[in-house]
Amino acid sequence: MVADSAWALLLLLLGLLPDDSEHGWRLVVHYLIAVAVPLLMVFRRRNPDLTLALAVALGLGQIALNVNPAASSIGYLVFAYTGAAFGSTWASRLALGAGLAAGPLTLWRFPTGSVDDQGEPIGPHYSVLQSLLLATLMSTPFVLCWAWGRLTRVRRAYLVELEDRAARLERERDAQAKVAVAAERARIARELHDVVAHNVSVMIVQADGAAYVLDNSPQQAKEALGTIASTGRQALVEMRRLLGVLRTAGTAEEYMPQPGVEELPELLDQVRTAGLPVDFTASGDSRELPRGVELTVYRIVQEALTNVRKHGGPDARARVAVDFGERELAVLIEDDGRGTTSEQLTGGGTDGLGHGLIGMRERVGMVSGSLDVGPRPGGGFRIRAVLPLKAAK
Repeated sequence: MVADSAWALLLLLLGLLPDDSEHGWRLVVHYLIAVAVPLLMVFRRRNPDLTLALAVALGLGQIALNVNPAASSIGYLVFAYTGAAFGSTWASRLALGAGLAAGPLTLWRFPTGSVDDQGEPIGPHYSVLQSLLLATLMSTPFVLCWAWGRLTRVRRAYLVELEDRAARLERERDAQAKVAVAAERARIARELHDVVAHNVSVMIVQADGAAYVLDNSPQQAKEALGTIASTGRQALVEMRRLLGVLRTAGTAEEYMPQPGVEELPELLDQVRTAGLPVDFTASGDSRELPRGVELTVYRIVQEALTNVRKHGGPDARARVAVDFGERELAVLIEDDGRGTTSEQLTGGGTDGLGHGLIGMRERVGMVSGSLDVGPRPGGGFRIRAVLPLKAAK
Protein backbone atom coordinates (compact mmCIF):
# COMPACT_ATOMS: atom_id res chain seq x y z
CA MET A 1 0.00 0.00 0.00
CA VAL A 2 2.96 2.36 0.50
CA ALA A 3 4.01 2.05 -3.14
CA ASP A 4 0.41 2.36 -4.36
CA SER A 5 -0.11 5.40 -2.13
CA ALA A 6 2.98 7.08 -3.59
CA TRP A 7 1.74 6.57 -7.16
CA ALA A 8 -1.76 7.65 -6.13
CA LEU A 9 -0.39 10.88 -4.65
CA LEU A 10 1.43 11.63 -7.91
CA LEU A 11 -1.75 10.98 -9.89
CA LEU A 12 -3.73 13.18 -7.50
CA LEU A 13 -1.34 16.08 -8.05
CA LEU A 14 -1.67 15.69 -11.81
CA GLY A 15 -5.45 15.43 -11.62
CA LEU A 16 -5.78 18.62 -9.52
CA LEU A 17 -3.95 20.75 -12.06
CA PRO A 18 -6.14 23.57 -13.45
CA ASP A 19 -8.21 22.58 -16.51
CA ASP A 20 -9.55 25.47 -18.62
CA SER A 21 -11.70 23.10 -20.69
CA GLU A 22 -14.07 22.42 -17.77
CA HIS A 23 -16.44 24.95 -16.24
CA GLY A 24 -19.21 25.00 -13.69
CA TRP A 25 -20.47 21.73 -12.28
CA ARG A 26 -18.33 19.72 -14.71
CA LEU A 27 -15.22 21.17 -13.12
CA VAL A 28 -16.49 20.03 -9.71
CA VAL A 29 -17.08 16.51 -11.06
CA HIS A 30 -13.66 16.62 -12.67
CA TYR A 31 -12.01 17.28 -9.30
CA LEU A 32 -14.13 14.66 -7.55
CA ILE A 33 -12.99 12.04 -10.07
CA ALA A 34 -9.41 13.30 -9.75
CA VAL A 35 -9.64 12.48 -6.03
CA ALA A 36 -11.66 9.25 -6.31
CA VAL A 37 -9.38 7.49 -8.80
CA PRO A 38 -6.18 7.86 -6.70
CA LEU A 39 -8.13 6.84 -3.59
CA LEU A 40 -9.18 3.62 -5.30
CA MET A 41 -5.58 3.02 -6.36
CA VAL A 42 -4.51 2.89 -2.69
CA PHE A 43 -6.81 -0.08 -2.00
CA ARG A 44 -6.58 -1.83 -5.38
CA ARG A 45 -4.49 -4.79 -4.12
CA ARG A 46 -6.56 -5.35 -1.00
CA ASN A 47 -9.92 -5.29 -2.82
CA PRO A 48 -9.16 -5.71 -6.55
CA ASP A 49 -12.68 -6.70 -7.61
CA LEU A 50 -14.43 -3.86 -5.79
CA THR A 51 -11.96 -1.17 -6.84
CA LEU A 52 -12.15 -2.33 -10.48
CA ALA A 53 -15.96 -2.21 -10.47
CA LEU A 54 -15.95 1.29 -8.95
CA ALA A 55 -13.33 2.44 -11.47
CA VAL A 56 -15.45 1.17 -14.37
CA ALA A 57 -18.46 2.97 -12.89
CA LEU A 58 -16.44 6.20 -12.63
CA GLY A 59 -15.32 5.87 -16.23
CA LEU A 60 -18.84 5.31 -17.46
CA GLY A 61 -19.94 8.30 -15.39
CA GLN A 62 -17.35 10.48 -17.09
CA ILE A 63 -18.60 9.33 -20.47
CA ALA A 64 -22.23 9.98 -19.54
CA LEU A 65 -21.56 13.44 -18.06
CA ASN A 66 -19.09 14.53 -20.76
CA VAL A 67 -16.36 15.16 -18.18
CA ASN A 68 -12.88 15.25 -19.65
CA PRO A 69 -10.90 12.23 -18.27
CA ALA A 70 -7.60 14.15 -18.35
CA ALA A 71 -4.90 12.63 -16.05
CA SER A 72 -7.34 10.16 -14.48
CA SER A 73 -6.94 8.04 -17.61
CA ILE A 74 -3.59 6.88 -16.21
CA GLY A 75 -5.40 5.45 -13.21
CA TYR A 76 -7.72 3.47 -15.48
CA LEU A 77 -4.65 1.81 -17.01
CA VAL A 78 -3.62 0.74 -13.53
CA PHE A 79 -7.05 -0.75 -12.88
CA ALA A 80 -6.91 -2.73 -16.13
CA TYR A 81 -3.65 -4.25 -14.87
CA THR A 82 -5.08 -4.83 -11.39
CA GLY A 83 -8.15 -6.70 -12.64
CA ALA A 84 -6.02 -9.08 -14.71
CA ALA A 85 -3.27 -9.57 -12.11
CA PHE A 86 -5.18 -9.77 -8.82
CA GLY A 87 -8.90 -9.92 -9.55
CA SER A 88 -11.20 -12.89 -9.91
CA THR A 89 -12.19 -14.34 -13.27
CA TRP A 90 -15.15 -12.03 -13.80
CA ALA A 91 -13.06 -9.02 -12.78
CA SER A 92 -10.37 -9.94 -15.30
CA ARG A 93 -12.97 -10.24 -18.05
CA LEU A 94 -14.55 -6.96 -17.01
CA ALA A 95 -11.16 -5.23 -17.17
CA LEU A 96 -10.54 -6.59 -20.67
CA GLY A 97 -13.99 -5.59 -21.89
CA ALA A 98 -13.71 -2.10 -20.39
CA GLY A 99 -10.27 -1.67 -21.92
CA LEU A 100 -11.52 -2.65 -25.38
CA ALA A 101 -14.49 -0.29 -25.05
CA ALA A 102 -12.46 2.61 -23.65
CA GLY A 103 -11.08 3.71 -27.03
CA PRO A 104 -14.35 3.75 -29.00
CA LEU A 105 -16.33 5.38 -26.16
CA THR A 106 -13.71 8.06 -25.55
CA LEU A 107 -13.43 8.85 -29.25
CA TRP A 108 -17.22 9.03 -29.53
CA ARG A 109 -17.64 11.45 -26.66
CA PHE A 110 -14.38 13.38 -26.91
CA PRO A 111 -13.11 13.48 -30.51
CA THR A 112 -10.40 16.01 -29.66
CA GLY A 113 -10.45 15.63 -25.91
CA SER A 114 -12.43 18.89 -25.33
CA VAL A 115 -16.05 20.00 -25.07
CA ASP A 116 -17.74 23.39 -25.29
CA ASP A 117 -19.73 25.13 -22.58
CA GLN A 118 -22.82 23.11 -23.42
CA GLY A 119 -20.88 19.79 -23.16
CA GLU A 120 -20.75 19.22 -26.90
CA PRO A 121 -17.51 17.84 -28.35
CA ILE A 122 -15.26 20.24 -30.26
CA GLY A 123 -13.26 19.07 -33.22
CA PRO A 124 -13.36 17.67 -36.74
CA HIS A 125 -15.28 14.59 -37.82
CA TYR A 126 -13.20 11.52 -38.80
CA SER A 127 -13.88 8.96 -41.48
CA VAL A 128 -14.87 5.45 -40.48
CA LEU A 129 -11.39 4.08 -41.15
CA GLN A 130 -9.76 6.88 -39.22
CA SER A 131 -12.16 6.39 -36.33
CA LEU A 132 -11.42 2.66 -36.18
CA LEU A 133 -7.69 3.31 -36.24
CA LEU A 134 -7.87 5.97 -33.52
CA ALA A 135 -10.19 3.84 -31.37
CA THR A 136 -7.80 0.91 -31.69
CA LEU A 137 -4.81 3.05 -30.75
CA MET A 138 -6.67 4.46 -27.73
CA SER A 139 -7.66 0.96 -26.51
CA THR A 140 -4.21 -0.53 -27.05
CA PRO A 141 -2.67 0.80 -23.78
CA PHE A 142 -5.54 -0.71 -21.79
CA VAL A 143 -5.18 -4.08 -23.52
CA LEU A 144 -1.42 -4.05 -23.03
CA CYS A 145 -1.85 -3.30 -19.32
CA TRP A 146 -4.38 -6.12 -19.09
CA ALA A 147 -1.95 -8.52 -20.83
CA TRP A 148 0.81 -7.43 -18.46
CA GLY A 149 -1.47 -8.21 -15.56
CA ARG A 150 -2.20 -11.67 -16.94
CA LEU A 151 1.51 -12.37 -17.27
CA THR A 152 1.99 -11.25 -13.68
CA ARG A 153 -0.78 -13.60 -12.54
CA VAL A 154 0.71 -16.52 -14.45
CA ARG A 155 4.19 -15.82 -13.12
CA ARG A 156 2.89 -15.50 -9.57
CA ALA A 157 0.99 -18.78 -9.90
CA TYR A 158 4.14 -20.41 -11.28
CA LEU A 159 6.20 -19.17 -8.34
CA VAL A 160 3.55 -20.38 -5.90
CA GLU A 161 3.62 -23.79 -7.57
CA LEU A 162 7.41 -23.88 -7.29
CA GLU A 163 7.18 -23.00 -3.60
CA ASP A 164 4.54 -25.67 -3.04
CA ARG A 165 6.63 -28.19 -4.90
CA ALA A 166 9.72 -27.28 -2.89
CA ALA A 167 7.75 -27.58 0.34
CA ARG A 168 6.29 -30.91 -0.79
CA LEU A 169 9.72 -32.22 -1.72
CA GLU A 170 11.06 -31.09 1.62
CA ARG A 171 8.24 -32.89 3.41
CA GLU A 172 8.88 -36.00 1.33
CA ARG A 173 12.60 -35.77 2.08
CA ASP A 174 11.87 -35.48 5.79
CA ALA A 175 9.48 -38.43 5.58
CA GLN A 176 12.07 -40.51 3.72
CA ALA A 177 14.68 -39.54 6.32
CA LYS A 178 12.35 -40.67 9.10
CA VAL A 179 11.71 -43.95 7.27
CA ALA A 180 15.44 -44.44 6.79
CA VAL A 181 16.06 -43.73 10.47
CA ALA A 182 13.33 -46.19 11.48
CA ALA A 183 14.77 -48.84 9.16
CA GLU A 184 18.24 -48.24 10.54
CA ARG A 185 16.97 -48.49 14.10
CA ALA A 186 15.17 -51.76 13.26
CA ARG A 187 18.33 -53.12 11.62
CA ILE A 188 20.45 -52.19 14.62
CA ALA A 189 17.85 -53.70 16.96
CA ARG A 190 18.02 -56.97 15.03
CA GLU A 191 21.81 -56.94 15.17
CA LEU A 192 21.81 -56.22 18.89
CA HIS A 193 19.31 -59.00 19.50
CA ASP A 194 21.28 -61.52 17.46
CA VAL A 195 24.60 -60.60 19.06
CA VAL A 196 23.40 -60.33 22.64
CA ALA A 197 21.00 -63.29 22.57
CA HIS A 198 23.52 -65.69 21.10
CA ASN A 199 26.52 -64.76 23.20
CA VAL A 200 24.63 -64.34 26.46
CA SER A 201 22.97 -67.73 25.90
CA VAL A 202 26.38 -69.35 25.47
CA MET A 203 27.67 -67.63 28.57
CA ILE A 204 24.68 -68.78 30.65
CA VAL A 205 25.06 -72.39 29.54
CA GLN A 206 28.79 -72.35 30.29
CA ALA A 207 28.25 -70.69 33.66
CA ASP A 208 25.68 -73.32 34.64
CA GLY A 209 28.05 -76.06 33.56
CA ALA A 210 30.96 -74.55 35.44
CA ALA A 211 28.90 -74.31 38.62
CA TYR A 212 27.86 -77.97 38.22
CA VAL A 213 31.39 -79.39 37.77
CA LEU A 214 33.28 -76.89 39.90
CA ASP A 215 33.79 -79.27 42.82
CA ASN A 216 34.28 -82.52 40.92
CA SER A 217 36.14 -81.31 37.83
CA PRO A 218 37.96 -78.00 38.30
CA GLN A 219 39.62 -78.31 34.88
CA GLN A 220 36.30 -78.44 33.07
CA ALA A 221 35.09 -75.54 35.14
CA LYS A 222 38.19 -73.59 34.15
CA GLU A 223 37.57 -74.33 30.48
CA ALA A 224 33.97 -73.22 30.83
CA LEU A 225 35.08 -69.98 32.45
CA GLY A 226 37.54 -69.43 29.61
CA THR A 227 34.73 -69.90 27.11
CA ILE A 228 32.60 -67.39 29.04
CA ALA A 229 35.43 -64.85 28.97
CA SER A 230 36.09 -65.22 25.22
CA THR A 231 32.38 -65.13 24.39
CA GLY A 232 31.92 -62.02 26.53
CA ARG A 233 34.83 -60.30 24.80
CA GLN A 234 33.39 -61.15 21.40
CA ALA A 235 29.99 -59.81 22.41
CA LEU A 236 31.61 -56.65 23.74
CA VAL A 237 33.52 -56.07 20.48
CA GLU A 238 30.40 -56.47 18.35
CA MET A 239 28.34 -54.26 20.65
CA ARG A 240 31.02 -51.57 20.43
CA ARG A 241 30.79 -51.75 16.65
CA LEU A 242 27.03 -51.36 16.81
CA LEU A 243 27.35 -48.39 19.15
CA GLY A 244 29.79 -46.93 16.66
CA VAL A 245 26.97 -47.01 14.11
CA LEU A 246 24.74 -45.06 16.47
CA ARG A 247 27.40 -42.44 17.15
CA THR A 248 28.75 -42.00 13.61
CA ALA A 249 26.23 -42.39 10.81
CA GLY A 250 28.84 -41.79 8.11
CA THR A 251 30.92 -44.80 9.17
CA ALA A 252 28.10 -47.33 9.46
CA GLU A 253 29.53 -49.70 6.88
CA GLU A 254 32.95 -49.57 8.53
CA TYR A 255 31.76 -50.53 12.01
CA MET A 256 28.88 -52.82 11.14
CA PRO A 257 29.67 -56.48 11.85
CA GLN A 258 29.29 -58.49 8.66
CA PRO A 259 29.74 -62.21 9.36
CA GLY A 260 28.86 -64.56 6.51
CA VAL A 261 28.71 -68.20 5.44
CA GLU A 262 32.47 -68.60 5.86
CA GLU A 263 32.12 -67.82 9.58
CA LEU A 264 29.52 -70.54 10.14
CA PRO A 265 32.10 -73.19 11.22
CA GLU A 266 33.35 -70.84 13.96
CA LEU A 267 29.78 -70.24 15.08
CA LEU A 268 29.06 -73.97 15.16
CA ASP A 269 32.24 -74.65 17.14
CA GLN A 270 31.14 -72.08 19.66
CA VAL A 271 27.72 -73.72 19.89
CA ARG A 272 29.26 -77.18 20.32
CA THR A 273 31.48 -75.82 23.06
CA ALA A 274 28.32 -74.58 24.78
CA GLY A 275 27.05 -78.18 24.85
CA LEU A 276 24.78 -78.45 21.80
CA PRO A 277 25.82 -81.12 19.26
CA VAL A 278 25.49 -79.74 15.73
CA ASP A 279 26.03 -81.47 12.39
CA PHE A 280 26.90 -79.26 9.42
CA THR A 281 26.71 -80.10 5.72
CA ALA A 282 27.23 -77.92 2.66
CA SER A 283 26.30 -78.96 -0.86
CA GLY A 284 26.52 -77.38 -4.28
CA ASP A 285 29.16 -75.07 -5.68
CA SER A 286 30.17 -72.62 -2.98
CA ARG A 287 30.67 -69.11 -4.33
CA GLU A 288 30.82 -65.52 -3.22
CA LEU A 289 27.43 -64.18 -2.16
CA PRO A 290 26.04 -60.66 -1.76
CA ARG A 291 26.84 -59.26 1.67
CA GLY A 292 23.15 -58.99 2.50
CA VAL A 293 22.62 -62.69 1.80
CA GLU A 294 25.79 -63.62 3.70
CA LEU A 295 24.66 -61.76 6.80
CA THR A 296 21.10 -63.13 6.52
CA VAL A 297 22.35 -66.74 6.40
CA TYR A 298 24.63 -66.23 9.39
CA ARG A 299 21.99 -64.54 11.54
CA ILE A 300 19.31 -67.11 10.70
CA VAL A 301 21.60 -69.99 11.73
CA GLN A 302 22.69 -68.11 14.85
CA GLU A 303 19.13 -67.34 15.93
CA ALA A 304 17.90 -70.85 15.14
CA LEU A 305 20.64 -72.51 17.20
CA THR A 306 20.05 -70.07 20.04
CA ASN A 307 16.39 -71.11 20.04
CA VAL A 308 17.40 -74.77 20.09
CA ARG A 309 19.54 -74.23 23.18
CA LYS A 310 16.73 -72.27 24.78
CA HIS A 311 13.77 -74.52 23.94
CA GLY A 312 15.15 -77.84 22.70
CA GLY A 313 16.00 -79.41 26.03
CA PRO A 314 19.25 -80.86 27.41
CA ASP A 315 19.40 -83.83 24.98
CA ALA A 316 18.62 -81.94 21.78
CA ARG A 317 20.78 -82.27 18.68
CA ALA A 318 20.75 -79.92 15.71
CA ARG A 319 21.60 -80.14 12.04
CA VAL A 320 22.53 -77.27 9.72
CA ALA A 321 22.52 -77.74 5.96
CA VAL A 322 23.45 -75.14 3.34
CA ASP A 323 22.69 -75.91 -0.30
CA PHE A 324 24.14 -73.68 -3.05
CA GLY A 325 21.73 -73.97 -5.95
CA GLU A 326 21.93 -72.48 -9.40
CA ARG A 327 19.55 -69.61 -8.62
CA GLU A 328 18.87 -69.95 -4.89
CA LEU A 329 20.50 -70.71 -1.59
CA ALA A 330 18.64 -73.03 0.79
CA VAL A 331 19.40 -73.04 4.50
CA LEU A 332 17.95 -75.73 6.75
CA ILE A 333 18.18 -75.84 10.54
CA GLU A 334 16.37 -78.60 12.38
CA ASP A 335 16.58 -80.28 15.76
CA ASP A 336 15.13 -83.29 17.58
CA GLY A 337 14.35 -81.48 20.80
CA ARG A 338 11.07 -80.86 22.55
CA GLY A 339 9.36 -79.61 19.44
CA THR A 340 7.16 -76.60 18.86
CA THR A 341 6.35 -74.14 21.61
CA SER A 342 3.94 -71.25 21.44
CA GLU A 343 6.80 -68.88 22.18
CA GLN A 344 8.77 -70.13 19.18
CA LEU A 345 5.85 -69.90 16.80
CA THR A 346 5.02 -66.33 17.88
CA GLY A 347 8.61 -65.22 17.46
CA GLY A 348 9.50 -65.02 21.10
CA GLY A 349 13.03 -66.19 20.44
CA THR A 350 15.36 -65.93 23.36
CA ASP A 351 14.04 -62.84 25.04
CA GLY A 352 10.29 -63.28 24.89
CA LEU A 353 9.92 -59.89 23.20
CA GLY A 354 9.06 -61.09 19.73
CA HIS A 355 12.44 -60.46 18.07
CA GLY A 356 13.41 -64.07 17.26
CA LEU A 357 11.45 -65.47 14.36
CA ILE A 358 10.13 -62.00 13.49
CA GLY A 359 13.69 -60.88 12.91
CA MET A 360 14.27 -63.93 10.69
CA ARG A 361 11.24 -63.08 8.56
CA GLU A 362 12.36 -59.47 8.23
CA ARG A 363 15.85 -60.48 7.16
CA VAL A 364 14.59 -63.00 4.63
CA GLY A 365 12.07 -60.48 3.31
CA MET A 366 14.80 -57.88 2.80
CA VAL A 367 16.52 -60.18 0.28
CA SER A 368 13.20 -61.29 -1.33
CA GLY A 369 13.43 -64.80 0.05
CA SER A 370 10.99 -67.17 1.73
CA LEU A 371 10.94 -68.66 5.23
CA ASP A 372 9.26 -71.87 6.35
CA VAL A 373 9.02 -72.38 10.12
CA GLY A 374 7.24 -75.15 11.94
CA PRO A 375 7.35 -78.45 13.79
CA ARG A 376 9.49 -81.24 12.39
CA PRO A 377 7.90 -84.59 11.58
CA GLY A 378 8.88 -87.00 14.32
CA GLY A 379 9.52 -84.26 16.86
CA GLY A 380 11.67 -81.21 17.06
CA PHE A 381 11.63 -77.94 15.17
CA ARG A 382 12.51 -77.04 11.61
CA ILE A 383 13.47 -73.75 9.92
CA ARG A 384 14.08 -73.54 6.18
CA ALA A 385 15.01 -70.35 4.33
CA VAL A 386 15.31 -70.02 0.57
CA LEU A 387 17.22 -66.97 -0.66
CA PRO A 388 17.31 -66.05 -4.37
CA LEU A 389 20.69 -65.75 -6.07
CA LYS A 390 21.97 -64.69 -9.45
CA ALA A 391 22.78 -67.59 -11.73
CA ALA A 392 26.35 -68.81 -11.37
CA LYS A 393 28.56 -67.92 -14.33
